[in-house]
Amino acid sequence: MRLRTHLKIDRSLSGEVVEISEGYAKLRLKTDHRMVADETGLIHGGFIFSLADFCAMATVNEPTVVLAQASMKFIKPVILGDEMEAEGRLIRSEGKKRWVQVEVKRKGEKVAEGEFLCVVPERHVLSQ
Repeated sequence: MRLRTHLKIDRSLSGEVVEISEGYAKLRLKTDHRMVADETGLIHGGFIFSLADFCAMATVNEPTVVLAQASMKFIKPVILGDEMEAEGRLIRSEGKKRWVQVEVKRKGEKVAEGEFLCVVPERHVLSQ
């Protein structure tokens, strides 16, 4: 299966798809200096969220999929140089709605998790 959505996303900031199948996606992201929030090398949570969000989109893998709602829990800090891996699983589908559970790990240790409500409209949200 190949990625069919978010094809122009900057993968150096949001993750690289390493595995994708029906209702499942795995992405990897190596942190770099652009993501650092302070002098300690702490990675800003927005980049962790971006990885998880892109993972949810890849899990649904429909060209028009968009995010409607997200609930994210940040468990451990991530620092410069860490490599994160996100795994998304489709947990429920109802009409155009898809619920995806995403776990983000560093060396097998969970650093964040979230539930994403994705919607698959018939046409692109910017189409008139």
